[in-house]
Amino acid sequence: MNRRTGIPIRPPALTTERTTRPLGYPMPSSSAASKVMQGNRSRDSQPELQLRSALHQRGLRFRKHQPIRLPQLLVRPDIVFTRCRLAIFVDGCFWHGCPDHGTQPRVNTDYWKAKLARNRDRDLLVSRVLAEHGWLVLRFWEHERVDEVADYVAILLSPQPLGRSSPNA
Repeated sequence: MNRRTGIPIRPPALTTERTTRPLGYPMPSSSAASKVMQGNRSRDSQPELQLRSALHQRGLRFRKHQPIRLPQLLVRPDIVFTRCRLAIFVDGCFWHGCPDHGTQPRVNTDYWKAKLARNRDRDLLVSRVLAEHGWLVLRFWEHERVDEVADYVAILLSPQPLGRSSPNA
């Protein structure tokens, strides 16, 4: 019993061991699988950091994870160019269902199939709603070449309109 509060103290085995999961979440297949999933970052992933670095090297300045409040939802793109209303997402192949590299887990398949489908549906909804509110949405896969993506964004944001030749040419 805690002397200060008078609340009984549970034995350590009950406080550290996880016996229940939130509704809808299956128990991890192993402690190793659990650690792998805990290591997955929802923001500041390696591909995202590399793209931000490449954009910064090209002289582009942006916001990261800047909240965009829309009537229907709140969106936090990975990279945001606020003045030109450009939202960039760097999608992980597994989490967003890349047609080339996306895989389906072999354990808890019913859960993961539904979870990954919800992720893809949410991506479509977010892109559609942002576009309806005047935003240009770019989505890149984590496996795409960072330099090519950064060059594409730099050309897109260049002050000279595309298709016009410079007077010196």
